[in-house]
Amino acid sequence: MAKRSFVPLAFASGRSRKPGGVGNLGLLKMACIMLALCVVTAITSPAQTSIPLSSFDGTDGNNPTGLIQAADGNFYGTTAGGGNNNAGTVFQITPSGTLTTLYNFCSQPNCTDGSLPKGRLIQAADGNFYGTTLQGGNGSACTGGPCGTIFKITAEGILTTLYSFCSKPNCTDGAGPFAGLIQATDGNFYGTTAEGGIFSRGVNGGTVFEITPEGKLTMLHSFDGTDGSYPTGSLVQGTDGNFYGTTWIGGASSTYLGAGTVFKITPGGALTTLYSFCVQTNCPDGFNPFVLIQATDGNFYGMTGYGGISDDGTVFEITPSGVLTTLLSFSGADGAEPSSLQQAKNGRFYGTTSLGGAHGYGTVFVLTHAGLITLYSFCSQKDCLNGGFPGGLIQAADGNFYGTTAGGGAEGDGTVFTFGRPTVTFSSTSVTWQAWQALGETSEDKTVTLTNSSPITLEINRISATGNFAVAATTCGATLVGGKKCSVSLTFTPTVLGRQTGTLSFRDDGVGSPQKVALSGTGVEPATLTPASAGYGKQAVGTTSQAKTFSLTNTQRVTLTNIAISTTGDFAVSATTCTASLAAKEKCTISVTFTPTQTGTRTEELSVSDSASNSPQTSTLKGTGTSD
Repeated sequence: MAKRSFVPLAFASGRSRKPGGVGNLGLLKMACIMLALCVVTAITSPAQTSIPLSSFDGTDGNNPTGLIQAADGNFYGTTAGGGNNNAGTVFQITPSGTLTTLYNFCSQPNCTDGSLPKGRLIQAADGNFYGTTLQGGNGSACTGGPCGTIFKITAEGILTTLYSFCSKPNCTDGAGPFAGLIQATDGNFYGTTAEGGIFSRGVNGGTVFEITPEGKLTMLHSFDGTDGSYPTGSLVQGTDGNFYGTTWIGGASSTYLGAGTVFKITPGGALTTLYSFCVQTNCPDGFNPFVLIQATDGNFYGMTGYGGISDDGTVFEITPSGVLTTLLSFSGADGAEPSSLQQAKNGRFYGTTSLGGAHGYGTVFVLTHAGLITLYSFCSQKDCLNGGFPGGLIQAADGNFYGTTAGGGAEGDGTVFTFGRPTVTFSSTSVTWQAWQALGETSEDKTVTLTNSSPITLEINRISATGNFAVAATTCGATLVGGKKCSVSLTFTPTVLGRQTGTLSFRDDGVGSPQKVALSGTGVEPATLTPASAGYGKQAVGTTSQAKTFSLTNTQRVTLTNIAISTTGDFAVSATTCTASLAAKEKCTISVTFTPTQTGTRTEELSVSDSASNSPQTSTLKGTGTSD
């Protein structure tokens, strides 16, 4: 990979991975994730599920950060380096992979337009994009360190600097906005700076701020270390209207510089520390948090870069009142140093780790009720063409996931990739019970086979059937590994006569979920006597007609028993193949003759009584006696 010379913020100190230091990113992550300095070992893999849409080559940027999908369907993002001035870019990329550089930072003298954007862009209500840069700007107190800007940029690439940090003495208005902005319900923007503020002394510092769309900035809070320091993650506005976020270090932990916090801050600036990390021996709860989202259950979920059982980071849940639960500790093999988390449309949490996995260069994962599933390990292709060190991950309108890698690709400067959802195929798109099924009786099983035809693990949430159809058994568990099959056995139990329909539904994280298979069958009486009527015409009194034949059919799956046949009037059974029982799905015949005893029309009945629920079965008999 081509090496880059810039070193944003104080993270380049490269401290060892111990709780509390600003350099807790570690040398490897500092180099690979923030600066893209790694030389990638050539590794091959037979499967590819992550497809690079575009590879950066330096001239169009390097070290891309998180994407967003805009209202026009295209994706927008920034690169932290590269471009015309080696200071980063804003880019657009279409879903098909056509990349356009919209803006090159540091295009103005002394980089007054900013340089080194790291946070994710947002598209505001006015349709424009807003973001931050770590450095640059025209702040009067900026001395070349992490100062930074807030900018607005149109889809056509016209950039306006809304605010330059370090515009006040000693950077009391903040410095080095590492994270992106959010637009709150009041229409204003809110964010953090990793440094600066009124308490900034040495390692302490950072702010929470509000800025109007016109560029008027109000500092809501300055961190002093005891309540946290170095907020590097984006804020999230909770459903209660307050803002929630994390600080990388600081807080109540007794470790060096503290291990970070989760905080709540009101729109008026009243801050409450909800949790301080590493308050337990050896930090099983993690340290250095930087990702926080609010889920549909109302709780917040986030990640720590380090700590946990194996010191490879954690995923945690925290209630709005501050009760924290560590959900997962990464082990390295399943990922290390997690970098993004989001709740997908199916309710599950998907994310990335910047390191670890099968090849050591990061993963895509999903959290299920059964635990963590590693969906993909980066750098699985020769020369890491599919990218390495992934960052943000989003689910787009098409249901697939898109993201960026800080390194790898054709030129080693990072990629934009798409990660498809699993593809499901079925042995049949419809199932019909061809043999008529007796009312109230359960049919024989019919089987539908599901195949995960992609190499991505499928997560199965629910399998169900509607109507008079039921799932009798299944070999499908909570997950199905790529390329594998499972089966579902179905039964049909009609409750009404005639054709009936239903649906077999699979709810999962695959393309097209819920996928459906059409079901149909026909309900019939348990036993039938046909024809329903017979006419014998005119017959001389005292003579016997030719026999007419009736069929008794057992439509059940069990033997029909206690069969008794009778006729009324001048009709009589002349012969029959029926006995006291009739096997399942079999039929027998009954021959009936007419011997009138007097003139006139006779209407009588052939009746069969048996063990069927619709017993007796009857047919109408009609004939006319004459004197000739």
